Amino acid sequence: MASVRARPSADQRVMRWGLWLALGFLLCFLALPLGTLLLRAFETPQGGFAGIANFRTYATTPALLAAAWNSLWTAALTAVIVVPLAFVFAYALTRSCIPGKPFFRAVMLLPLLAPSLLPALALIYLFGNQGMLRGLLMGGSIYGPAGIVAAQVFYCFPSAALILSVALSTADARLYEAAAALKASRLRIFHTVTLPGARYGLVSAFVVVFTLVVTDFGIPKVIGGQFPVLATDVYKQVVGLQDFNMGAVVGIVLLVPAVLAFVLDRWASRQRAATMSGRAVPLRPAPRAARDGPLLALCLVVIALLLGIVGTAVWGSLIRFWPYNLSLTLDNYDFTRFDAAGWGAVWLSVRIAAVAAVLGTAIVFVVAYVLERGPQQGPLPGIGRFAATVPLAVPGLVLGLAYVLFFNHPANPLGVLYGTLAILVLNSIVHFYTVGHLTAVTAIRQLDPEFESVGASMRVPVWVTFGRVTVPMCLPAILDIAVYMFVNAMTTVSAVIFLYGPDTKPASVAMVHMDEAGQASAAAAMGVVILSITVTAKLAQLALGAVLGRASQAWRR
Repeated sequence: MASVRARPSADQRVMRWGLWLALGFLLCFLALPLGTLLLRAFETPQGGFAGIANFRTYATTPALLAAAWNSLWTAALTAVIVVPLAFVFAYALTRSCIPGKPFFRAVMLLPLLAPSLLPALALIYLFGNQGMLRGLLMGGSIYGPAGIVAAQVFYCFPSAALILSVALSTADARLYEAAAALKASRLRIFHTVTLPGARYGLVSAFVVVFTLVVTDFGIPKVIGGQFPVLATDVYKQVVGLQDFNMGAVVGIVLLVPAVLAFVLDRWASRQRAATMSGRAVPLRPAPRAARDGPLLALCLVVIALLLGIVGTAVWGSLIRFWPYNLSLTLDNYDFTRFDAAGWGAVWLSVRIAAVAAVLGTAIVFVVAYVLERGPQQGPLPGIGRFAATVPLAVPGLVLGLAYVLFFNHPANPLGVLYGTLAILVLNSIVHFYTVGHLTAVTAIRQLDPEFESVGASMRVPVWVTFGRVTVPMCLPAILDIAVYMFVNAMTTVSAVIFLYGPDTKPASVAMVHMDEAGQASAAAAMGVVILSITVTAKLAQLALGAVLGRASQAWRR
């Protein structure tokens, strides 16, 4: 009996060490870089203490304040446009009987799989100075706030639609039956039942869109023209002016709206969870032509616009010389003509994404398991959970700049990572850590904790139970995390724009440089290649997921 009792103690020690390692990882690659960024904002160029002088300079520089204001109002306007449109689209997918829902859902995901620069390039082909439809602007210009908002609507739409689809799919049919029994009109039911039930989803969607726009770098870099925003200001301060202190100040300013949005979103998530009932009855919509017809028409229009933007980018990638020679060619895909890295940038991105997917998924899932199944006494588990959610509130540009300041410091022994493939992988893992962590936690919480208790009573080490029981039962979630890491590591620009070296230039950064050099068709071709790779990864996930689901999820049935 004594040996039986000793085994759980050994398991607990393993879990405790795992918790310390998890906290060490988040400390080294998240907390310390952000702390370095914060300290640098209070330094003089000579390394002395500047107090709030840098922030005072920022507050008294009209151009910098204008960039902050521009970021806020363009983000708010984009959210005002996207959220109602996404709500109606999500309503059509969840509350109607329209045909082709799987097709609509699949096409809706295209912007998530493409670099953010792609819609900006497509809009330039359509409405730029030499665009095919520039006459529709009636003398206006797509370069500036109009182009930023239009491209961000395309880029942010699927994120909002996915959130609202979840919010609308959790409706309780009993509320609608009660309202119908009271002979309430459909409009009154919508205002008193549907909207209140989805209000927290609407808040989350607004927050997510607002944050994506404020922190995005690719779209304003390509189509923003002379219209300054926070994201391009950080880039200009660091790359253009080599002023890392002011870059740190702008980075902190960029961090403020993202953190406030994150806090609001956490509040909305807690409120939504508190309103869900375990006795809820799923709502199953009945066919109704007066509702389904207009919703189908709207879905077709939205999908046509999404496909039109992607199709324009694909067509632009095949143009010989825009706008003077519109004959089609594959020469734009010969990337060595436009960038020294050539196709090497593509394969490098695939390597970064693949390593981030494998290593990041392993780290995320093990840390989530340790936090959920390890010892819960003391402050460490709470600190770990909080640290795991912090990356969601940190913009990619801010994290990238923090990595530059931290890993490039001469006193940092980890400086050997700077300029290598490893730092790009680590940055991608940390930047996209939170969503994977929440996915892993959700999957682990669905498993009965008695699995570990039974294993301990049979003298099976916890890591054996983890490998033989937990991992196989959570394989679909693990695959979701891996593909999420892969896709985002392939498409991100802001997270790596400060970190690449001469031999470690990712495809997304090469795409930016091609556009800066005026090679729009080559940049579009690079974007199409990235989109093709991510779509292939997503399709492979669906196929593999179906196989793994049959092999490992029979226990659910």
